[in-house]
Amino acid sequence: MKLRIRGVELRLSFSLLCLAAVCVILGIMPGLLCCAAAVTIHELGHLIVMLHYGDKPSEIRVSLFEIAIKDKNRAQRSDRQNFFIIFFGPFVNFICFLLFFLLYLMGNDLFLSLAAANLSVGLFNSLPVLSLDGGQLLFLLLSRKRDARFAERTVNVLSFITIFPLAALGFILLFHSKYNFSLLMVCGYIVLSLLSRKNSVF
Repeated sequence: MKLRIRGVELRLSFSLLCLAAVCVILGIMPGLLCCAAAVTIHELGHLIVMLHYGDKPSEIRVSLFEIAIKDKNRAQRSDRQNFFIIFFGPFVNFICFLLFFLLYLMGNDLFLSLAAANLSVGLFNSLPVLSLDGGQLLFLLLSRKRDARFAERTVNVLSFITIFPLAALGFILLFHSKYNFSLLMVCGYIVLSLLSRKNSVF
C-alpha cells in the first residue's frame, strides 16, 4: 500500500497487515501494539532531528520487521548532524523507558509493557552492528580518527563478534524453552540487515 503525505511516500507492506490480522485472531494484539509503539518512537527520534536540520525523508517504509526512513541527503550533511540524527533514535527509547517505568511504579501496570518494549528497542539498536544505530555511531566516531575503510572494517568485525554470542544464547534459549525462537530471529534479522544495508536508510 502506497500513500503520499506532503511529498513523502509512505509504504505499508501487505505482510504487516496480515500479521496484525493474525494477532487480532490470536488475541496478542496488545503485545504487538507495544512493540510497534516503541519502534515508532525510535523512528520519530530520527525524524524529528532530521526535520530540525531542514531535511525531509524521501520515503518511509513500514514492513513486517521495521520502519525505515530513506534519507537521500545524508551524504550532504556533516558527520555531527548525522551523529545526532542517529543518536536520537535509541535516546528517545531510553527516555520513554524511564517515563513509562516511573508511571508503572506509580501504580499503572499498563505502562510496564511499554517500558520493556522501549528498553528492548533502544538496547537492540545500540548494538555495535553496522546496520544498526550503535554500529553507525561507532563508524562515524572511528572515521573522524581514521579513514572510512578502516572504520568500516572495524565495525564489521565487531558486528560479527556481536552476532556469534547472541546466536549461541539463542540456541541455549531455544533448547531450554523448547519453543522460544525470539533471539535466533533477532540474529537472523541482524544478518539480513547487514547483507542489505544501505547508508541512506535510518
